[in-house]
Amino acid sequence: MQKNMGNADRAIRLAIVVVIAALYFMGTISGTLAIILGIIALAFLVTSLIGWCPTYRILGLSTRRNAP
Repeated sequence: MQKNMGNADRAIRLAIVVVIAALYFMGTISGTLAIILGIIALAFLVTSLIGWCPTYRILGLSTRRNAP
């Protein structure tokens, strides 16, 4: 599994995770919307931590600077 996410991409995804978590814990989002955004946040968190996005691989994209 070759990394295909750059640092800026990873930071933006982590920021989105923080925003979604804050909205949830402040009670701004709930119900189905909270579940959908929670799943997205979880996916963003995992891909940010490992530096690899399966969607990027399928589409042949990379935001990593030194990608081959």
